[in-house]
Amino acid sequence: MSVPFLLWLILFKYVPLWGWTIAFQNFKPAKSFGEQQWVGWQQFDFMFSDDRFLQVMRNTLAMSFINFVLGFATAITLAILLNELRVVAFKRVVQTISYLPHFISWVVAATIIQTALSTDGGIVNELLMALGLIQEPVLWLGIGKYFWGIMGISEVWKNVGWNTIIYLAALTTIDPSQYEAAEMDGAGRFQKIWHITLPGIRPVIVILMIINLGQILETGFEPQYLLGNGPNLDYSENLEIFILKYGMNLGNYSLSVAAGIFKTVVSIVLLFGANHLAKRLGQDRLF
Repeated sequence: MSVPFLLWLILFKYVPLWGWTIAFQNFKPAKSFGEQQWVGWQQFDFMFSDDRFLQVMRNTLAMSFINFVLGFATAITLAILLNELRVVAFKRVVQTISYLPHFISWVVAATIIQTALSTDGGIVNELLMALGLIQEPVLWLGIGKYFWGIMGISEVWKNVGWNTIIYLAALTTIDPSQYEAAEMDGAGRFQKIWHITLPGIRPVIVILMIINLGQILETGFEPQYLLGNGPNLDYSENLEIFILKYGMNLGNYSLSVAAGIFKTVVSIVLLFGANHLAKRLGQDRLF
């Protein structure tokens, strides 16, 4: 039964790897394979010596780290809080509200974020001025140093509900008798969370951490592209936008493929490294 899926994987995931040869050529679409000029590691040398690429890598890693930390912290916290709710109707309402933003496209989500951060009646500026934290509206998307934080909060708002699903599923596997025994021994709610709930979902947390570390350079494309602008460009431009802007749009397909290879190699190294570290620490692992 797995043969069709294996064939699909080979056909669409491994056969196209032949295209990696483009990174070592001065590729011209109009020429056949035999007519292409081979340039070796020239594209990689240019990429790693380019100041813009180094800045893009800084932005990519910074946004990835923020999303990684906030994503795990908020999803685990929300899952535990939902698990502690005893009013089923209220629990379902909270789940529904937290899930809904995930199904909104980034085009719509970016418009909502821009409206909320607007200097002309935006809810964020209005609320901060009402609280006396700022004296006048702030052009949040026009100040580069705020962009990483805005992206982190936006990712949490959009995906925290969806990310809690797997943790809620893991929580159902914990034996209720453990909570009963702890309660008989005088354990409070927070003690039960710390000594039973968190250890119970630790294998799931470790596995998801390994998977997410392997995707550390996957910061997305749509939110940075839609929320980015001239004033915040030095902070909003990530690796995907770099590939589009300086590779595809300029016809330098070889540079685009070289950047893609770099991203893939880094992801593989991080994935295997995180999995090996989990094995050395005696934790659950992917393989």
